[in-house]
Amino acid sequence: MPPIRTKIFSALLLSLLFSTVRAQAPTEASLLWKIEGKNLTQPSYLYGTIHLICPSDFVLTDTLKGCLKQTEQLTLEIDMDDPGMMMAMMKGMAMQEGKQLKDMLDANDYDRLNKYFKDSVGMSIAPFERAKPFMLMSVLLSRVLACQPQSYEMSLMGLAQKQKSEVIGLETVEEQMAVFDSIPYADQAKMLVTLMDSLPQARAEFGKMIEVYKKQDIAGLYNMTLESVFELENQQEVLLTDRNRRWIPLIEKQVGEKPTFVAVGAAHLGGEEGVIALLRKAGFSVVPVLGR
Repeated sequence: MPPIRTKIFSALLLSLLFSTVRAQAPTEASLLWKIEGKNLTQPSYLYGTIHLICPSDFVLTDTLKGCLKQTEQLTLEIDMDDPGMMMAMMKGMAMQEGKQLKDMLDANDYDRLNKYFKDSVGMSIAPFERAKPFMLMSVLLSRVLACQPQSYEMSLMGLAQKQKSEVIGLETVEEQMAVFDSIPYADQAKMLVTLMDSLPQARAEFGKMIEVYKKQDIAGLYNMTLESVFELENQQEVLLTDRNRRWIPLIEKQVGEKPTFVAVGAAHLGGEEGVIALLRKAGFSVVPVLGR
């Protein structure tokens, strides 16, 4: 084949491949998806949760509950009914190599952070001195909501236990905590200070995120997560994409063994490297489940 025709053919092939990859990314507005095909004898389901939400915005639809009843096990990001979960979390909280929060921040930022925790949280940061900074971020994030948040994961787990479904995880606590060892502690500490200094902005952004979530717009939610100034900057590969890729063979094994209800953070569903697109690339049919 002449060189110019080879180049044209290669360009067309790359264009077709790129179009195929993009076609795998979900465009439909839905938090609940049915997984079929690839020799599955019964369908499984995939649901996108949000980890912090006020009770007034929380809803488990009858359609969702009906889909959960059709399954025999619930898969969460981690196995939340594991009796050893809290102990494993405590072990994984500490920074490696004996690092301390004081090592990550200048004296002024450290003092301001300590004062904020004393005034607004009612405690010193001293007990968290050796904890990974993202642990303190989770405390600040609870201040973003003007309510006592409700948990989709805990609610789904309660329903699964009532129907005597097993609860399993896609990651161990150790694996999930290790994700934050791959993100520089100094970057985590920087985002901690940014969040403290920008809580009104964070509340406004989170309010918009809740509205997008309630519209079941997983593509919009994915994009908001990437663009958020309160996410760990430039760490989306570690926090989303790498984990999505690791989850796919585990989900494939789980749904192949028995009908499974998989519930993970909704930001993991959207995009060309999201769980839906990756399951489709693996040969599954993943279609939205509509209805209340």
